[in-house]
Amino acid sequence: MFQNHPFHFESTQNHFKFVNYIQITMKKEGKILIVDDNQSVLESLKLFLKYKFTEIETISNPNQITSKLSEKNFDIILLDMNFSAGINSGNEGLYWLNEIKKISPEIIIILITAYGDSELAVKAIKAGAFDFVEKPWNNQKLLATMQAAFEMHKSKLKIKKLEHKQQALQQNINQDFEFISGNSPAMIKVWEAVNKVATTDANVIILGENGTGKELIAKRIHQLSNRKDEIFMSVDMASLSETLFESELFGHVKGAFTDAKEDRIGKFEAAAGGTLFLDEIGNLSFTMQAKLLTVLQNRQISKVGSNKIIPLDFRLITATNKNINRLIDDNLFREDLLYRINTVQINLPPLRERKEDISILVNHFLEIYSKRYNKQGLKINIKATEKIIEYSWPGNIRELKHSIEKAVILCNESNLTPEDFYFEKTNNKSNVFNKIISLEDGEKIIIKNALQRNNWNISETAKELQVGRQTLYRKIEKYDI
Repeated sequence: MFQNHPFHFESTQNHFKFVNYIQITMKKEGKILIVDDNQSVLESLKLFLKYKFTEIETISNPNQITSKLSEKNFDIILLDMNFSAGINSGNEGLYWLNEIKKISPEIIIILITAYGDSELAVKAIKAGAFDFVEKPWNNQKLLATMQAAFEMHKSKLKIKKLEHKQQALQQNINQDFEFISGNSPAMIKVWEAVNKVATTDANVIILGENGTGKELIAKRIHQLSNRKDEIFMSVDMASLSETLFESELFGHVKGAFTDAKEDRIGKFEAAAGGTLFLDEIGNLSFTMQAKLLTVLQNRQISKVGSNKIIPLDFRLITATNKNINRLIDDNLFREDLLYRINTVQINLPPLRERKEDISILVNHFLEIYSKRYNKQGLKINIKATEKIIEYSWPGNIRELKHSIEKAVILCNESNLTPEDFYFEKTNNKSNVFNKIISLEDGEKIIIKNALQRNNWNISETAKELQVGRQTLYRKIEKYDI
């Protein structure tokens, strides 16, 4: 069959060798639409390309293109340039190229024709075609073109996805500022510092208890900065072990270690041009602190397994819930690293020190969760608000948010009342320390307090209490917490 095909100029034997090769070595992915008025061409291309791509569809009439594109998404379209007998100008192909681009700009289009010339190829590329293939085609070259086109399509989709994520992130940032907003003197002071530092490239460290909104402040600084159109890269330093530190932050090259199956970009490099936010920096070991200090001093890195120097350009913001000066006094944090990251320090107040803002936050969260759980019109009465304001909120805004959400979910009335909110009285020290209790009771209280501070996050609570997760699970079960 292939020997007699007018567009195939490889021997049958070589063709099947090549087909067998791509069947064995290549992973199938991608949806292809082939548009050509020659049925033999359609059959030949479909037979050849089906070994590489997930799905191949063919049509002989270009008028069917619009309906096909409305039915499903294609990654690549192989489009003939001439459909009318005796017309070889290529204008039909250029027309349909423009029509496809109007419907789906992300689709990669490769034009094919038996009457190619350099002027037509230039026209096609200018009109938005990825490439121009002449009949008869060479299988290897055609496949290479298709693979390059598919990679281009994946890159386009990835960029579009990132753009959508960035837009969503910006919307979330704008919405979430009310999460930490307020008119209390303490927060006015924070916002003044944010507005002053944002337009500079100064390193910022944000200090505050868990749940006070440190990452949201970092995002606000980024949004107001000259780097706002670039990436905001957040890294939880508490989650990085010493073995993963360099690979995650510096990146690695293929073969650098056992599991390095491909090159990987690190967080430092990925943050290029934007803002790098290193959360929980107080959890770093001395070894990791030394490596970080070297990077910040030199503003360059080498990937694991490579000697190539990569210059860095990012704005650095860090945060911790720990007392950083106490860590230095206890020889747990390098003073020279603190000087490097602490050009400007912003202290986020706990919620108990900004009670004037609680009503604003309550109304904000009530509006969010009333919509989310389809309970529009839900109100909160004065007694419930007073109860909320009187509570000391050891878990800060995160705990308040969780409490409002829980109350909205469980309430059956149109008004939230004090009974919809239950708070442990563990925040009052006199309740614990002014009476005689057993060692076990004391341990139970400590664990309960830690769980509340960490919004019942087992990993974070275990870190705070300096015990293993399994140990903490056993204690929770033992004390029926």
